[in-house]
Amino acid sequence: MANSTASAGQIGAKNRTNADIENWDVESDEFWQREGKRIASRNLWISIPSLLMGFAVWLMWGMITTQMKNLGFPFSIEQLFTLSAIAGLSGATLRIPASFMIKIAGGRNTVFLTTALLMIPAAGTGIALMNPDTPFLVFQALALLSGIGGGNFACSMSNISTFYPKSKQGYGLGMNAGLGNFGVTTMQVLIPLVMTVGIFGALAGDPMQLQSPSGTLIGRIEAGTDTWIQNAGFIWLVFLIPLAFAGWFGMNNLKVVTPNPGKPLSAFGKILGLYGVGILASIAGVWALGVLNMWLALPLTIVLTLILLRLIPGDIKPNIQAQFAIFSNKHTWSMTVLYILTFGSFIGFSAALPLSISVIFGNMMEVAADGTVTRVVNPDAPSALTWAWMGPFVGALIRPVGGWISDKVGGSIVTQIISVVMVAASVATGYVMMLAYNSTDPNAYFAPFLILFIIMFAASGIGNGSTFRSIGFIFNQQQKGPVLGWTSAVAAYGAFIAPRVMGQEIQAGTPEVAMYGFAVFYALCLVVNWWFYLRKNAYIKNP
Repeated sequence: MANSTASAGQIGAKNRTNADIENWDVESDEFWQREGKRIASRNLWISIPSLLMGFAVWLMWGMITTQMKNLGFPFSIEQLFTLSAIAGLSGATLRIPASFMIKIAGGRNTVFLTTALLMIPAAGTGIALMNPDTPFLVFQALALLSGIGGGNFACSMSNISTFYPKSKQGYGLGMNAGLGNFGVTTMQVLIPLVMTVGIFGALAGDPMQLQSPSGTLIGRIEAGTDTWIQNAGFIWLVFLIPLAFAGWFGMNNLKVVTPNPGKPLSAFGKILGLYGVGILASIAGVWALGVLNMWLALPLTIVLTLILLRLIPGDIKPNIQAQFAIFSNKHTWSMTVLYILTFGSFIGFSAALPLSISVIFGNMMEVAADGTVTRVVNPDAPSALTWAWMGPFVGALIRPVGGWISDKVGGSIVTQIISVVMVAASVATGYVMMLAYNSTDPNAYFAPFLILFIIMFAASGIGNGSTFRSIGFIFNQQQKGPVLGWTSAVAAYGAFIAPRVMGQEIQAGTPEVAMYGFAVFYALCLVVNWWFYLRKNAYIKNP
């Protein structure tokens, strides 16, 4: 391993030297065993908790809004669903520029800064939640900024893909994404717990009182209990600060991937410029949603992001133009569709499930003596804060297994099997949701509802591993990183689409329509996967 020249005796210069690796040939087994495996593992095990924090900060609104509803914040159900949707939109949009960061700014520089940036929405959300009179616009802005955590996935995956040989792509990407996805479960378990204790003392301000019973992983909390909802933001600073240091001192830039990252400050400027483009496009997307149909606003947001990226001046421009070559490859588009099936479902259901449980099972039908049917509060409703973590936990836990199985039998075969499961499970889930929503005893349907969602999370988790393996198999070293970033960006719009669609259909009294629509899309994915990778004369047999 060749290092850049260092000034003798200067610790900072030594660190910079160690951070930049000149020679990197992981397809050589001798190089991999001698030093590649050790370096790749170190970068992977710093990347995983950093990515975990990204998921936690990005998707925390699903749990925060559930408790905001229970603490008297003066916002409607539609507004609360909107906060989760804005975070989803922003996180997906920011993944587009983030997918180009590694080749422009270097892995170590990118992971350090993008992890450090998460402190802004974490601290800001904690401060905003201290006061129930905080304007809705402030929460919208913080939800938008929390999308930085969603964007970080694209650069994290693009970075880790360069550290592993093709034969180990399923493992490397599956571990990074799978364990990183535990950020969803970590958030869903930790937020309800930290809200019950004044762990930050006077710094976090006064507690509020629950208006109705709530729950955590360890039990039920009665109405009137002191609740520090602001801790849902502040808690992440405890982890983000040491992780930023770990990224700076423990990770590497690969010069074979990033020939000219520039000095750290120069690299940071490129990263901030790229994220600035994503933030502008996200703001435009939120505005477009107010005047256009969702299915028009989202493509326009994506197109605007790409146009703004092409307009960036300076030495970033040729790098981005070179990476735009992925869009002329038909497999970029087929794998984008398949990744929406897997990761889009995982992240979308993760964002929408907590509030969906709260709304569908928090009320029930009551039939009066004259036959009049009304919806009333369900006094024994299951708490989303107690149960919502299970699906994402299973999906994240099983994700590396999906990569491992796909390394053995082929990614596309695994993708085909889980697509069948997703079609059947989504139809069944829609039917159960319909029965629960219109029942005088919705609790009777909660067990099958939760089990079916866990099945979908498990299938999507396995599929995440299989699609990652397929991308590593189909694309070369130069294209697989940007393709991973691009496909994950488009799929991440699931974190916007699912809360939006499910929220609209629940409000309309037809929650099953959303799930039936998802089932139709999953059936389409079956056809795409078979046509491109499994039929007799497939473009690329995988296997």
